[in-house]
Amino acid sequence: MVDHASNSSYKRLLETAEQLIKEKGCRNTTLQQIMLNTGLSKGAIYHYVKSKEELFGLILAAQLEQINDSFHLAVEEGRNLTAPLLAIAEGFEQLQQKDSAANQILTYLISQKDKPGVAGVLQQFHERSTAASCSWIELGQREGVISRAVDARKAAEQCVMLSYGMCLRNMMLAEASVSPARAFEKEDFYQFMLIILQGGGG
Repeated sequence: MVDHASNSSYKRLLETAEQLIKEKGCRNTTLQQIMLNTGLSKGAIYHYVKSKEELFGLILAAQLEQINDSFHLAVEEGRNLTAPLLAIAEGFEQLQQKDSAANQILTYLISQKDKPGVAGVLQQFHERSTAASCSWIELGQREGVISRAVDARKAAEQCVMLSYGMCLRNMMLAEASVSPARAFEKEDFYQFMLIILQGGGG
């Protein structure tokens, strides 16, 4: 995939789409609206994506990259597992909040998985999420803060599976107008992953 992260038009495209999703929801956000709000031509937008679902996938990928950046910054600041793992937990917590664009996108894409191209977008996001989580764990193993006995790929899958579960849980509770007495928060995610990374979940 071509790296467009430093391209101002690309950034404007993602930021505008994300804002529209927060205001209108995924179903009511269209490429036409995005075109009007960004000032980009149809050709400019289609240079990056062929559908709004592809664009939504790029927003998810960009937010995953933000988690990756936070993780690496935390790693640079110390040689223990706490700060990097909390960076991951905080990032995934933001992704699964019911009012976040990412949560709305993931929920929408799952509901549209039978639409042509959408399954591929979901598959790409899953592969990116798992690969990123695996690379984080492997870095922790190289730095000596995660046991090499931990199966990095399996632990990564567990991390991603938990984040998906958090997204779906929030979606179901929101639709049922239920407010749990205590939400599953980043500290809970941190403790869960700590057990896995210390070899207690394998």
